[in-house]
Amino acid sequence: MPRSSPALDATDVDAVTDAVLTASRLLVAVSARSIAAAGDTITLPQFRLLVVLQTRGPLKHADLAEHLQVTPSTASRMVDRLVTVGMVDRQHSTVSRREIVLALTREGTKVVRQVTARRRKEIAKIVARMPDGARHGLVDGLTAFAEAGGEPPASTVAPEAVWT
Repeated sequence: MPRSSPALDATDVDAVTDAVLTASRLLVAVSARSIAAAGDTITLPQFRLLVVLQTRGPLKHADLAEHLQVTPSTASRMVDRLVTVGMVDRQHSTVSRREIVLALTREGTKVVRQVTARRRKEIAKIVARMPDGARHGLVDGLTAFAEAGGEPPASTVAPEAVWT
């Protein structure tokens, strides 16, 4: 049941921030449920790492850490765990054999696809319950939000890689 809220200035940074924070709680819950359905193999941050590799392609360690906004040592520990379970592979760079890049394995790609499919299904149910008028501006708003945060548009990624 939709809650009524006082009329807010949609350009008010605090009001928009509060709305995004509230929506993010829901999205984190959806994300956690979709990952939990894949088993106890990965955590939400590890899944984010898999998605970064899926959307950006093979990356050097330092570049991966930067995209994840974590320290290189944190990224390294995450990668080690994902290599151990067969979801990430270390490969020689095509540019320089001395550089190592990280890439998804078939298993990592499979997990991203499965989790994304579950997430997409649950989000579609939520969006379908929204009034048409509310849905209308949501695409533009969320697209602008993702762009401001540096997330590549879903339209530039293979459909199976989208984790929206």
